[in-house]
Amino acid sequence: MERQRASQQLLRYISSQNRALFARQPSLPREPRSNYNPGLSQTKGEAASHSLKSHKEFYQTLQPLLSCYMLQIQIQSNQAPKFFNLNGITAFQRRSFGSAAMNNQRNPSYSILDSNDIDYFKNILGDKNVVQDEDRLSVANVDWMRKYKGSSQLLLLPRNTDEVSKILSYCNTKHLAVVPQGGNTGLVGGSVPVYDEVIISLASMDKIISFDKVNGILTCEAGCILENLNSFLANEGFIMPLDLGAKGSCQIGGNVSTNAGGLRFIRYGSLHGNTLGLEVVLANGTVLNMLGTLRKDNTGYDLKHLFIGSEGSLGIVTKVSILTPAKLLSTNLAFLACQDYLSCQKLLLEAKKGLGEILSAFEFMDSHSIDMVLAHLEGIRNPLPLSLSKFYVLIETTGSDESHDKAKLDAFLLRSMEDGLVSDGVIAQDINQESMFWRIREGISEATVKAGPVYKYDLSLPVEKLYDIVEEMRLRLGEMAKVVGYGHLGDGNLHLNISATEYSDNIIAKIEPFVYEWTSMHRGSISAEHGLGLMKANKIHYSKTSETVQLMASIKKLLDPNCILNPYKVLPQSVLN
Repeated sequence: MERQRASQQLLRYISSQNRALFARQPSLPREPRSNYNPGLSQTKGEAASHSLKSHKEFYQTLQPLLSCYMLQIQIQSNQAPKFFNLNGITAFQRRSFGSAAMNNQRNPSYSILDSNDIDYFKNILGDKNVVQDEDRLSVANVDWMRKYKGSSQLLLLPRNTDEVSKILSYCNTKHLAVVPQGGNTGLVGGSVPVYDEVIISLASMDKIISFDKVNGILTCEAGCILENLNSFLANEGFIMPLDLGAKGSCQIGGNVSTNAGGLRFIRYGSLHGNTLGLEVVLANGTVLNMLGTLRKDNTGYDLKHLFIGSEGSLGIVTKVSILTPAKLLSTNLAFLACQDYLSCQKLLLEAKKGLGEILSAFEFMDSHSIDMVLAHLEGIRNPLPLSLSKFYVLIETTGSDESHDKAKLDAFLLRSMEDGLVSDGVIAQDINQESMFWRIREGISEATVKAGPVYKYDLSLPVEKLYDIVEEMRLRLGEMAKVVGYGHLGDGNLHLNISATEYSDNIIAKIEPFVYEWTSMHRGSISAEHGLGLMKANKIHYSKTSETVQLMASIKKLLDPNCILNPYKVLPQSVLN
């Protein structure tokens, strides 16, 4: 009894101290990462309207040798790849990133864009939606980490499904390779060109089509930004079933195409479960209308699942119908300190048992993650400044009964402190503190990028083994780099970030293929939620059997026989030849 009273006093003391701490801190809104809108000009001048000179015959003769030469060039620096010009042909130098430095040559079966193609696209889209301006193309050609960069000379902005269909039908006939692009917030090079593929941005297709409030079913176009959808739903008393740090930039079509996971996965599951229907345009321009809104439909093959997570390699998602949960009014958020990873594991188990149906997020961060955020993001302060713990856990509960939920969380925290699983902690007292807590967790990825060159790996592993790879990687790299581990512990999803002073062949040789071999040996997945993209296309065999990969290749050849959709991504080129 005395021990229980002591624990209660300690919990009250921690809460009071942290209320005082946050009373002294400036309120920070939860800021989504900004990104570009390809539908808006990024320059003061008008878009350049230069015509392309045709060097098709010359280039097709020279191309195999040129492609091979391009891929042998390596720049050992942290600068973006540089463009240069040979006889009017735009080429580019690629930095060496291990997985990023693929050995793929440009497929010689793909055509080179010419002035007739430009005229066709302007005829169906209008001049302003056919972008050739170099400044806007330079943004669309590179991912947000500036790790992958292509040399596309054309960005198309279709406004509806019919225009997407006409674009793909033409490109398929002409053998013009394309890359679909949403918010361009991916981490594996899946949404930017590898060479000169035509970029098809869905940014202009951002309309909400309908919302069934009785059943909570939202139907919208693929270019809708996730945060905008969440704001719309909040006014209706609902929320999106996924929440990402890139919510202010990412688009729902890209979320579906990559099967994005995020912070609410432990509560609401994957997009395979929440997506009720899709509209998809195939490579030949055929429109597949699978935009159903039924919870149950057991008639034949459920083909929409082929496109969820296919990263735009089988078709372009143009519309989505998605099941949205009701917005619950009672939310609690606790930021807790744990002395070791075993305590984090035990805390997860106790949270599932003790919090049950109200548990909506369980995120973990090591102390290196917190240090990275405090060092590189402005306005962030440690919620537990006196704690010197090695691990931190963010637990969110959502429910419909505030007093019941709070009592349940308090009882859980009390037991956890008594059992020694939690050494320190604070419960957010208002929306500003909640925003601060989430900003710390969501800002880790951004902070590692601001720190300098970073190697990012998204792994799915058994929870008991999840942090072992972080510790082993620290031993392998020593003083060469800083190793950071964080992620969705409730889903067994680790984000392994390796921060260095430069991109180095020596560092990548220490990381790969070890990270993939280790993950495969422990029956994990080399991509938990980010997809394969360009970075991991040739690594798929670490997670999938040869028979499975061959079947995937057969599906790809059936739906996209000319392989114009997002080439060089998802599957190894060797299985498609």
